[in-house]
Formats: sequence, structure tokens, C-alpha cells
Amino acid sequence: MKGNLYLIPTLLGDTTPSGVLPASVISLLGRLKHYIVEDARTARRFLKKAGSPVRIDDITFSILNKHTADDELFGFLGYAESGNDTGLLSEAGAPCVADPGSRIVAIAHESGIRVIPLTGPTSIILALMASGLNGQNFTFHGYLPVKSNERARMLKKIERTSVECGASQIFMETPYRNMQMLETIISVCKPATLLCIASDITLASEFILTLPVHRWSLKMPDIHKRPAIFIIQGHR
Repeated sequence: MKGNLYLIPTLLGDTTPSGVLPASVISLLGRLKHYIVEDARTARRFLKKAGSPVRIDDITFSILNKHTADDELFGFLGYAESGNDTGLLSEAGAPCVADPGSRIVAIAHESGIRVIPLTGPTSIILALMASGLNGQNFTFHGYLPVKSNERARMLKKIERTSVECGASQIFMETPYRNMQMLETIISVCKPATLLCIASDITLASEFILTLPVHRWSLKMPDIHKRPAIFIIQGHR
């Protein structure tokens, strides 16, 4: 009998695991010995903080990131093929969303390994929940282009899309480029377009606020190097 592949949410920052993770997830961490992770060091810190009683030296970590070759992936599920449950961890939040984990999940389905998603923090959904914007119809774009002119064109495009269909448009940026993103939004989007900025979600420094673009231009928050989700919704 094959083992399961558990999709395990991790913390979004420096917070107490019991405050954001269900007891069932923390309990599961206490028995798994095989993980697929983006970075072994981050994974070890997370397991230690979550209070896993399993000795770190007894745990195997397979590294799955954007540099991992496709021909390596099938071997990552070897333990599950042999009947051992395996956990998939993201660097932050839920795996497989804006995360390379979806590649291994696809192989698990092909291999007849049961995939079990678990409850925990995911910044995208939490930001949408708290935004007051359209939660019935929305699109997640992931990361927008890095080059300023391409980023501006994409922002104009998704703003038009939002106006046409009324959908919330969700995207993110590398934390050290957050202020450039905010400056571009203010410069290219219409003054009445609503913008939600959700930063440091679940942390003590959490900041979530939705305002028209023209009001953000009066006083921009300092979100430099702070994980953030941006959501815009235009008006006709």
C-alpha cells in the first residue's frame, strides 16, 4: 500500500505555530520522517519551532525548487511508493500556490499516490478575505514583470480586465521591490481604482487596508522588505 502525500502549510513569518496551524497539522509533523521542501534549513527551523519530536537526523529532505530538474522528481516520491507518508512543505504558507510544489503533486496523481491538502495560513486567500473586494470572481497573477515598463503595461491590462468583468486582481512582488510596485500602481492606475495592501499577514505587524489609489498617493505605507499581497479592483 502506498503512502500519502500531505500538503502542509507553514508559517508566513515569525509567529507561534499553534496560533495559525490546526492541532491536527502539528500532530502530523510529529510522525513524518520524509519531506519534500524548497530549502532544508528553513524546513528544519519550522519543524523545530512546531515542536516535532522526530530527531532532525532521522528526517530525509528532498529539495524541490525552481532549479530542480524534472527527471529528479519521480525519485522524491520513492518513500511514498514504498508505503511511507511524505510531507510537502512550502517556504511560507500553503504549498503549490505560487510555489513549485505543484510539479510533484502532478506526479503523485499520475503515480496513484493520494494527495491530502491540509488547512493552514495562505496569504493570498487571507488577503482576499480581508480586502472587502470581490471574493466571488478573482484572478491570481502571481508575480508581475520586473522591468518597470512591462510592469506598468501589465497593471494597466489587469485594471482594464477588472473593470470589464468586476473581478478582483491579485498579485505579489518580491518584498524588496514592494515600494517600486506601489509607486507604479499609483502612477498608472485610475484614481478611483480600489487597492488593497495586505502585509505581514498573521504577524504582530500585520497591515491590511483597502483604499482608492488616489488616497494611497497621499501617504504610502512602508512595506519595504515586508511580504505583501496586492489586490486591485477597478470601476466603470
